[in-house]
Amino acid sequence: MKTDAQLQKDVMDEIKWEPCATAAQIGVSAANGVVTLNGTVGTYTEKWAVEKVQGVKVIAQEITVKLEGIHTQTDAETALTSLKWHVWGPNDIQAIVSQGWVTLKGQVNWEYQRSAAYDSVCFLPGVKGVTNEISLKPKAQPTAIKEAIEKALVRSAEVDAGHVNVETNGSTVTLSGNVGSWNEKDEAGMAAWSAPGVNSVGNNIEIVRV
Repeated sequence: MKTDAQLQKDVMDEIKWEPCATAAQIGVSAANGVVTLNGTVGTYTEKWAVEKVQGVKVIAQEITVKLEGIHTQTDAETALTSLKWHVWGPNDIQAIVSQGWVTLKGQVNWEYQRSAAYDSVCFLPGVKGVTNEISLKPKAQPTAIKEAIEKALVRSAEVDAGHVNVETNGSTVTLSGNVGSWNEKDEAGMAAWSAPGVNSVGNNIEIVRV
């Protein structure tokens, strides 16, 4: 089991390794396995990249976005038409912008469409943050979801299916168990979202680091 000092060093090294993150502006502290990130970054995408750092069980995110240079844009200048540019993006999503913060509203059939809408705006200049309020209303009926997800986990080269438990209640899925990395946890979550009829996934899988 890693000490807090080791955990802090590992996360700092990961941030330095991430090419789009400004390591000098990000502070890292660790206590009882919980890592706190603080500081200021120049774009929302840089903040997003830091949030994906692996090696910890829990991240307390206290990073703020301070737009600088070419990334400083007014709300009117933010090109929200990019929602239509994403090949997976839904066509009837509403984007509301206030002081650089984008709120997405609407309804889609699949989680990948919801994620595509988020991806299409979070990389835009002038964006300080994104709230995704798009709701899911699957067209497919929630049948045999548990079995479908378990088979998908077994097929996945990224997930140790033997350590992941799947429970379903109608169209709601709950994942539990333990895996070795954030990436493995995310892959399990994506497998669950890919099952027809799913409109909610609770990913309670724990990260166990050796």
